[in-house]
Amino acid sequence: MSDPFRTLVLLRHGKSAYPPDCADRDRPLAERGIREAGLAGDWLRAHVPPVDAVLCSPATRTRQTFDRTRLTAPVHYAERLYDATPGTVIDVINGVAAHFDTDIRTLLVIGHEPALSRVALGLSDGGNATAAQRISEKFPTSAIAVLRTAADWDELALQGAALVAFHVPR
Repeated sequence: MSDPFRTLVLLRHGKSAYPPDCADRDRPLAERGIREAGLAGDWLRAHVPPVDAVLCSPATRTRQTFDRTRLTAPVHYAERLYDATPGTVIDVINGVAAHFDTDIRTLLVIGHEPALSRVALGLSDGGNATAAQRISEKFPTSAIAVLRTAADWDELALQGAALVAFHVPR
């Protein structure tokens, strides 16, 4: 019997640079962000099931974070993930099937704060209390929250998943 659960991975973009006269959306990764995005990809390959699909904010720093993870899953750049509220992030996750032709068991969402920490805590119905405490204190750049759910993506709602891990690649 196959695993009835789905895995949701929330990854905050890597540390960005602040070039002069650069719009927020266009900020690239800093050297530290480049390194840590690579470490995030290494951790994901070692600790979560293979990623089937990626929803990514279209900002430069999130695109570069995805590139530096060296993951090969298909990606959809979702405009709504840039400067999103937690409700919008969940809505984008609920609509993931519209962008991919495959059964998505593991979904990676690459986005921004403060939405990702609020999504991780809002979706969690319990699980790893230490991880929840760490997320509530800070969800730094390149941080990864891993949740598991029995719900289909279009039915995932508040308190509909268990928080299983939180990792900050350094």
